[in-house]
Amino acid sequence: MPLVALTGGIASGKSTIARRLAEHGAVIVDADQIVRDVQQPDSPVLAAIRTEFGDGMLRPDGSLDRAALGGRVFGDADAVARLNAIVHPAVRAESARRFAQAFAADPAAVVVYDVPLLVEARVDDPWQLIIVAYAPEDVRRRRLVDLRGMSEAAAAARLSSQVPDEARLAIADVVIDTAGSLDDTERQVDELWQGLAERIAARAAG
Repeated sequence: MPLVALTGGIASGKSTIARRLAEHGAVIVDADQIVRDVQQPDSPVLAAIRTEFGDGMLRPDGSLDRAALGGRVFGDADAVARLNAIVHPAVRAESARRFAQAFAADPAAVVVYDVPLLVEARVDDPWQLIIVAYAPEDVRRRRLVDLRGMSEAAAAARLSSQVPDEARLAIADVVIDTAGSLDDTERQVDELWQGLAERIAARAAG
């Protein structure tokens, strides 16, 4: 019952890797989706966000205004810390529930936690393998501009707000280089999948 973490910076190709692992049969648990789920209308997390940051964080229909919340906390380390103190415990509990659910359904499952903030929040969890999606910063900036329509300034701001690449690479058991073609990225994932048991055993052996 391998529990694997997959992380990477914005526009690093992490979703491509997760999709390919799913095609091989891995169960993907998406941290971003869990964040959205625990912030649904009438949830304790959303109520706490409203109390902490004000009614302006909610849309008229009672759902979270993500743009307003992002604008409120972006660049404010104290506000980010207060938000994380609300959201992270709920995400941790829900992710643990989903891991257990996946292993109950199939004890031999390979469960992959697709988690952007691994370094910041979950690096000490008992992962059996940590996969890092990597592309140089200039490649990721170009993807944000060309594929996501961001301005150069907005792309630079998003990249600079994240932990440095070195911090992710330092915790990696496996690095998937996504700077090349899609075929090249998928080939690396295929090779990882074929040798997954050996990789996990090697990490356990220290």
